[in-house]
Amino acid sequence: MVAHFSAQEKVTSVMSLSEYLSYVKKYHPIVKQANLVINNSEAKLQKARGAFDPKIEVDFDQKKFKEKEYYNKLNGAFKIPTYYGLEFKANFENNEGEYLNPESTVPTDGIYAVGVSASLLNGLLINKRMAALKQAKFFINQAKEEQQILVNEILYNAALSYFNWLKTYNDKLVYDAFLENANIRFNNTKRAFQEGEKPAIDTLEAGINLNTRKLNLEKARIKLVKSSLELSNFLWMNNNTPIELQDHIIPDVSTLDNVDTTFNIALFNDANFDINNHPKIKALEFKIESLTIDKKLKMNNLLPKLDVQYNFLTTTPEESNSLNVDNYKAGINFKLPIFLRKERGDLKLAKTKLQDAKLENEATKISIKNKINALQQELTSFVIQNEYITNIVRDYDTLLKAEERKFFLGESSLFLVNYRESKLIETKLKAIELENSFFKSKANLFKAAVITIN
Repeated sequence: MVAHFSAQEKVTSVMSLSEYLSYVKKYHPIVKQANLVINNSEAKLQKARGAFDPKIEVDFDQKKFKEKEYYNKLNGAFKIPTYYGLEFKANFENNEGEYLNPESTVPTDGIYAVGVSASLLNGLLINKRMAALKQAKFFINQAKEEQQILVNEILYNAALSYFNWLKTYNDKLVYDAFLENANIRFNNTKRAFQEGEKPAIDTLEAGINLNTRKLNLEKARIKLVKSSLELSNFLWMNNNTPIELQDHIIPDVSTLDNVDTTFNIALFNDANFDINNHPKIKALEFKIESLTIDKKLKMNNLLPKLDVQYNFLTTTPEESNSLNVDNYKAGINFKLPIFLRKERGDLKLAKTKLQDAKLENEATKISIKNKINALQQELTSFVIQNEYITNIVRDYDTLLKAEERKFFLGESSLFLVNYRESKLIETKLKAIELENSFFKSKANLFKAAVITIN
């Protein structure tokens, strides 16, 4: 279909709704931008996992003054953080110097240490890096749902542009057809006047009617041009190049027969619709899960901080039995704020955010259910309205044909013929407008239920 957009020949080509939406979904920049939401969340997950990466640390400190070597201190470590509040560590320390702090004195060849540090209260079962990793996983799932909603929104807006294009095209077809009728009637009336069968006033009225039809057709043509340009906003090539819709591309006038298939509404059953599978609800559920993790972290911060570490010391790490409990380095760190006002305030804020998300979730469920139900009833009503308007158009067409026969038999006036024709045009345009409203409701259902299309 893309080749048609730049073709020089004026052979009419039909662009169906399905074909149009497939190009929008594949090439539109905003759809591509929606994929960046997932890429961004994946980057955050990678960043959160980085908190558990093993680390190599080397610290070298030296001081010389007036040709005296005060000290040389070398400390190298290899650390392995774990998911819970534990960290394993291997360490090598070698210090020397005339003014070395006695506590830093080690054997000539240095000393090796291997041990573990742990947070026994605050930070054991949950800590910042653990919470960040869990939340990053929820963010990816939430991003996938939000991406689907964003793509659905773009396709919805694109579909509305297509339906408007189709409406203006059908309006122009109506005016095209009735311009031909007005032209034939004017010529026949003019000939009848020249033959003395019709008065001059009929020729004048037929001419006014012809010019009115031309005026209406020109207005319809401009509306079609504007709707075509609006449609072009959604048409892009693979290299992010916009496409301008050419004049020989027309919409599919049989869109009514395949709109349900295009939107996958044919497979949508309101009775079996599970609101919990709706992308918006799933995104909110993942948000709630993330806020629950945050609340647990804030609750954990109310606990005292008790960090302990224990390291075996040895100068011969190659000997497995060199590690024993007689040579060690250990420590304990305890901290507890007296009033815990900051921690209690953080917890209160976390609980408020979580409650707000839960209330939003419940309100959204009701809103989506009611909206889908209203749209289903609206679509049912459109089917009934369409039956009525179809009958009205048929009857007005019958009245017009009968009035035209009476006019050329001399039993009616051109005024009545024009009146009948105006009512038929008006009713045909109302039928087109009703069809357009029907299409919009289908698109609204597609958007409300966030139905995916291939």
